[in-house]
Amino acid sequence: MGNNIKIKPENKFNVVIFGAPGSGKGTQSELIIEKYGLLHISTGEILREEIKKESELGKEAEEYITKGHLCPDELVLKIIDGVLDENPDVKGFIFDGFPRTLEQGKSLDEMLRKKESSIIAVINLDVDEKQLIERLIKRGKETGRADDNPQTIEKRLAVYHEQTEPLLEYYKKKGKLFNIKGQNDIEEVFDCIAETLDRLTFQNN
Repeated sequence: MGNNIKIKPENKFNVVIFGAPGSGKGTQSELIIEKYGLLHISTGEILREEIKKESELGKEAEEYITKGHLCPDELVLKIIDGVLDENPDVKGFIFDGFPRTLEQGKSLDEMLRKKESSIIAVINLDVDEKQLIERLIKRGKETGRADDNPQTIEKRLAVYHEQTEPLLEYYKKKGKLFNIKGQNDIEEVFDCIAETLDRLTFQNN
């Protein structure tokens, strides 16, 4: 699925992908990475890797996690900043799971601005809530995931809407938000995403 798209070094092709639980965000992230050669930045994976390496930031993160607390934004941003600096030659990054709040979005923009970079596109996988719930319940039955039950799903979706809607509006005002219907087949959804990203890639070369 690869192609020969060229991204100028000064124009990193940075993408944020949003999607409520059950929207297919993970699957679409993998397809975007494969096609465009972007580096995947998943805050959960990064934190686990830093803890495994026993880095100073990893040790600090582990203290919060073992107490059942969320890592503060400042710490997560430091870790992301390190990943960006360690990979100066990649075409761009896909941010998955971060930012989650308006403040995180503003902080990420500021970090990228200092590196003379920016977010090019924010892909929001829009799926009807009824379908999201059906997908998650089905997944729970198939995989045995304890958090894929009606009560927990409702709470997760409520948190997602509360945290994400202001952030989507923030990117919309910047002209960077692209809503993609996520209820179709995986290939159809990805074709819509690729059409959007190809157009933006063309504009930035």
